[in-house]
Amino acid sequence: MDEPTAKKHKGGFPQIKALDSYAFEGFLESQLLNLPTIADVEQISSRVVRVLGQNPSKFTLQGTNTYIVGTGHERLIIDTGQGMPEWAELISSTLSDSSFSLSRILLTHWHGDHTGGVPDLVRMYPHLASSIYKNTPSKGQRPITDGQVFKVEGATVRAVHTPGHSHDHMCFVLEEENAMFTGDNIMGHGTAAVEQLGLWMESLRTMGSHGCIAGYPAHGVVIQHLSQKIEAQLASKTRREMQILQTLSRLKNGNVRRRVTIKELAHEMHGDQLSDEVRRTALEPFIEEVLRKLAEDGSVAFEVRSGEKKWYSVANTS
Repeated sequence: MDEPTAKKHKGGFPQIKALDSYAFEGFLESQLLNLPTIADVEQISSRVVRVLGQNPSKFTLQGTNTYIVGTGHERLIIDTGQGMPEWAELISSTLSDSSFSLSRILLTHWHGDHTGGVPDLVRMYPHLASSIYKNTPSKGQRPITDGQVFKVEGATVRAVHTPGHSHDHMCFVLEEENAMFTGDNIMGHGTAAVEQLGLWMESLRTMGSHGCIAGYPAHGVVIQHLSQKIEAQLASKTRREMQILQTLSRLKNGNVRRRVTIKELAHEMHGDQLSDEVRRTALEPFIEEVLRKLAEDGSVAFEVRSGEKKWYSVANTS
């Protein structure tokens, strides 16, 4: 296979899908420039072929990873990319060159850079129209439930419901390899934005409880030590929670704790060292994620003043 070359950005969705856990020290374009190159098609294990979605961007990293799983003639595919024509061509040539077919489509979650290639697959392989699986399925799709098992020759894939990044997010354990397809919950680089931070953190603990060694993420390179990556992600988020709590706790007007907007809180934490773009697209959404979780935990609260949320600490934090 020819040496892969860097691609121009073609993908990206409104969801911030590549928030680095230390985004405050440098983000997005600089992160993208430092990413390792991923081949368009690569046999990453004896039973897994990775096909890159051809949608690189600052939100999708090198692009969405899609995985063909199994060792026999009939195999399943996990995720379908964004719907780029180049990806469909890669799938067609890969199946033709290797003389195997697809029997099922498994989707990790509803985001368009994971489901966008479904129409192309159904167009090329009409039998797949009745074999599309997703948690909380849309019309014409079949449900995936926690613990559900999908088998093809050489591969046993067990579904694990892991909400947080999205309500319907599923991971899949590849039992023969003690590996996990991690979707967007754990990425090969950085970390994804989430709908519910507390739920996502609990899902990471669920993922860790399966004891898988390797992780096959929806974005980025193979994760060689999945449990360590999970622990690092949890520790990072916990540190950020404490940093935000400590900042809120020290902001006072006399003996009264100040109420601040997210923008004001970001400035208190990091001053003017960040560009407006990084602050707006990376830091403030991340702070909002953490504040929502802390509010659910009862550690912070907010008041609405002049149409803006003003946050304050209700916890004693030293």
